[in-house]
Amino acid sequence: MANKKKKLTVTLATMMALGTILSACGGGNNNNTAAEATNAGATAATTEGAAADSGAPDTSKEVKLKMILVGGQPGDYDKVFGELNTKLKEKINATVETEFLDWSDWTQKYPLKFAANEDFDLVYTANWAFYNDQALKGGFLELTDDMLQKYMPKTWEAMPKVNWEQAKVDGKLYMVPNNNVEVTDKVVLYREDLRKKYNLPEINSPDTYANYLKTVAKEEKGITAYGAKPADGWKWHELDQTLLEQNNNFNLVDANLLPLAYKLDDASGKIFNIYDTPEFTSLLKYYKDLADNGAWSKNVVSNKNDVWQDIKAGKVSSYAHNLGTVAANLAEMRRDKPDVELAIADLTPDKKKIAAIATQNGMSIHATSKNAERSLMLIDLLQNDKEIHDLTMYGIAGTNYIPEGDDKYKAGPAAANYTGFSNWGWNSPLNRQDAAYPKEADDMFNSWQSSVYHFPLETFVFDSAKVKNEVANIGNVMLRYAIPLEYGLIDDIEKGQADLIKQLKSAGIDKVQTEMQTQIDAFLAAQKQ
Repeated sequence: MANKKKKLTVTLATMMALGTILSACGGGNNNNTAAEATNAGATAATTEGAAADSGAPDTSKEVKLKMILVGGQPGDYDKVFGELNTKLKEKINATVETEFLDWSDWTQKYPLKFAANEDFDLVYTANWAFYNDQALKGGFLELTDDMLQKYMPKTWEAMPKVNWEQAKVDGKLYMVPNNNVEVTDKVVLYREDLRKKYNLPEINSPDTYANYLKTVAKEEKGITAYGAKPADGWKWHELDQTLLEQNNNFNLVDANLLPLAYKLDDASGKIFNIYDTPEFTSLLKYYKDLADNGAWSKNVVSNKNDVWQDIKAGKVSSYAHNLGTVAANLAEMRRDKPDVELAIADLTPDKKKIAAIATQNGMSIHATSKNAERSLMLIDLLQNDKEIHDLTMYGIAGTNYIPEGDDKYKAGPAAANYTGFSNWGWNSPLNRQDAAYPKEADDMFNSWQSSVYHFPLETFVFDSAKVKNEVANIGNVMLRYAIPLEYGLIDDIEKGQADLIKQLKSAGIDKVQTEMQTQIDAFLAAQKQ
């Protein structure tokens, strides 16, 4: 569970760029069938054809591509993408127009794009952003080895084979994954100056963090101790990934949709309702104590504010996110408001760390795109052409960023005008590192490497097709019953937990759990063969 990226992760590259990784939940509905997607792939592979005998792609016809990205449109979009289109015209005889789905409602709008079969060519996706869901529903074009080798040869050569394998759903590929190292664990960003002001102990555990939040809530009038924005549709408390999953070595099968999890070291893959565990019961008491001590607003469940901007404005003292994002926040604060001292804390330093699979960020082709080949050529440039990659990742040199050598950069005078959207879809080895990137974040990331844990279900994907109605009903129950309960707005938490479990049963969670267990058992059995 991440903060609107939710299981959103720490990529060493994302750690290098300023931005906000948010993830989300949800399913969708699509009128395309898998067969239609396959047919579209076959059609796409022949529409442009090879150039005479050379076998090179035919780019003689100019095309206009439509791309959909997640996040708010950056202020300098017209300038940056205007320059991009000049370069694309020269390189692949194409231009691209981008639609941005704002963080405040992207989880609702994203699946509707597919359900309505809107006309677009390529789209950001991720394991936390509808990839598995739309791949199974036929929303994405199947990508074959021949297509990849022909239309994106640089990516084919640079991408580790394991990345392609991890991105497959039911043995078929529907995504060009990013090419980067990531770790999914969450940390918290907090006001170190306030910790020092009240002489509080180092924050390195759930208890020391609670002590900090309650102290700030009591002593600092006008500052909300903990910031969250549940109103954008995320179904979990924003500390759940840290305090419920990481702290207990649990892993949710699909954090976007369901409260079903397994223990990382359980080779049998036995799943359980995470809400019906002693660990969740204990965590509810922790959350209730924080709520009763004013750690967050009583109106928290309706909050849609940009929490980082509230922290920067001095309205909020702490929040949870992936290491890359909070490190970028820390660098930004040191640049813009050096009198405010922030720090990063890992609340589960001794627990297992999970490496993100390649689908943490990526790009897919719409199943009905008429320009699949040129779209793949665009992605090839985004990942591997230094000029294109620098431009789309960091903006205009000298304005949005200042290059330092080949692999580092500093924020430019207009850095804030080009950030906050999902250009991580083409993270690659060409990513630059912010010269101001905090050493403590680098040290933390490096220390995690020895604790990264690989487990049998790392690449398991749940197919919810047989229980899609139940899954939708469960999501509604989580929003209605779990969110208020977890944010301490229910006085009787024992009754609240019982009501939540009862409502989940009525929604069909037992049927979903049975179907999921059947798929997991088959997946594990196939691995042993």
